[in-house]
Amino acid sequence: MSQKKDELKEFMKDSYGSPAELAKILDLGVVMLFYLEENTFSRREVQSVVEVLKGIGEWLRETSNEL
Repeated sequence: MSQKKDELKEFMKDSYGSPAELAKILDLGVVMLFYLEENTFSRREVQSVVEVLKGIGEWLRETSNEL
């Protein structure tokens, strides 16, 4: 299981810079889901959150195939 943690840490570092940055983007995503209305968030902010969610989903699918 330690290998999976290391892979997740590496994924976060490579893709988002740090776990804290990833957490910040995910927090923004939660807020967006509650308050998403036209002209509330920039298109780029929404795209960034979508990219994070897609990346996590891909990683989880790859990980689940290995278990």
